[in-house]
Amino acid sequence: MQVQVYNIKGEAVKQIDVRDDVFGVAFNEGVVHQAMVRQLANRRQGTADTKTRGEVSKSTKKLYSQKSTGRARRGDAKSPLLRGGGVAFGPHPRSYRQDMPKKMRRLALRCLLSAKLQAGELKVVDKFAFDKPKTKDIFDMLVALGIANSALIATDEDREMLVRSARNLIGVKTVPANMLNVADLLSSRALIMSADGVRKAEQLWGLKTKSSKAESSN
Repeated sequence: MQVQVYNIKGEAVKQIDVRDDVFGVAFNEGVVHQAMVRQLANRRQGTADTKTRGEVSKSTKKLYSQKSTGRARRGDAKSPLLRGGGVAFGPHPRSYRQDMPKKMRRLALRCLLSAKLQAGELKVVDKFAFDKPKTKDIFDMLVALGIANSALIATDEDREMLVRSARNLIGVKTVPANMLNVADLLSSRALIMSADGVRKAEQLWGLKTKSSKAESSN
């Protein structure tokens, strides 16, 4: 499969071949949803805690007589029914972490990369050459590429000038290609990748052939 490559001025400069096992995968909604839920769950700290009636520091004396008052039967001030009392069935510290097989996580990323390409939301740029941090350069690049909404910019490695140039733009996020994740891909309308970033993604998440496995083992 061939993909058009642009420069930062939005001009088409060449075409490159991309691997079908990374950018031509059929969308699997179930796997993508599970990967998204897992990522959001793993972000949770799980530190919320409430006191039960046994942990509240109050008197254990019965508030008033059981009978002859005409009122409801009342225990001590620790009751969850009273203000300042314990909390019934409240949250306590726990782990929300979820596991997911590596093959499924990689499949989810390939599904989203393929969906971006098929929807015309993936733009490949030959290189991001910025000598100094300047937000206007990133803004002009987005306009030239026809991107008006949120965008995720992925490069082959950390590029300080690019990060500093894009950080003031609302809805624009930069990330190294090896740090691409399901949440960022789903929350950004457009995906901009450098040509080297595309190769990095293919190297990381492409299906391993027998020959490549043999070379890696050697």
